[in-house]
Amino acid sequence: MQQHEIAEVLNRPVSQELLARDITRLAYVAKDGTPRSIPIAFTWNGVEIVMCTTKNAPKLHALRANPMVALTVDTEVHPPRILLIRGRAELDVVDGIPAEYLQMNGTYEMSAEQRVEWEAEVRSLYDGMVRVVVTPTWAKLIDFETTLPSPVEELIRQRAERQNA
Repeated sequence: MQQHEIAEVLNRPVSQELLARDITRLAYVAKDGTPRSIPIAFTWNGVEIVMCTTKNAPKLHALRANPMVALTVDTEVHPPRILLIRGRAELDVVDGIPAEYLQMNGTYEMSAEQRVEWEAEVRSLYDGMVRVVVTPTWAKLIDFETTLPSPVEELIRQRAERQNA
């Protein structure tokens, strides 16, 4: 997929709404060779998906061995809106708490006092974190209004061909 095609998908209004959500599902191949899909908080900076994790997270060993990942951001309503992204995870070990971690967790409903307590707890627990940064190399939006899953699109084409034959 060409970069301009990826940008076109990601810049659609529905994609932008999905990229403003809190949670994505990160899929990767675990160290034992089996697939994993985990929910993880994320933020979109306009170019990359950024997730943060502990420096001792098991997924880091797997991502160092095989950095290819898939992400899903979706809704819980009908019809669902689904944004699928593929890319390569780059790992960035940082001292302290990344700004993105505070940003992505800043959307949860907390009073000002709760927010101060939460941030103090986070800062006392972590001496550093790992930023998992994914630059999209492929993207597809499925909104069931303007776009459908590829197999469904194929079935619609086949039906039209049968009806026109």
